[in-house]
Amino acid sequence: MVSKKVTVNLKQGLHMRPASVFVNQMATFASEITITVSDKTLNAKSIMNVLGAGIKFGTEIVISANGSDEQTALDTAVDFVMTEFE
Repeated sequence: MVSKKVTVNLKQGLHMRPASVFVNQMATFASEITITVSDKTLNAKSIMNVLGAGIKFGTEIVISANGSDEQTALDTAVDFVMTEFE
């Protein structure tokens, strides 16, 4: 298992459109991917979980991945939330 604490750099946070793109990217990995925010851990492959978390700009989260492609999954997730979504 690998994990990393990051601060969300998406100006709009993970609202509908970026959350959808994020979840679709995470679904391509075999690993289990989770996001922990405010002591709540959620499935990063579930649009309802990601949207329900209300992750806004500046929120500190921990992204974790566990599985055969965990490092690539973690790197992709971190890059996504650290880069401005277009």
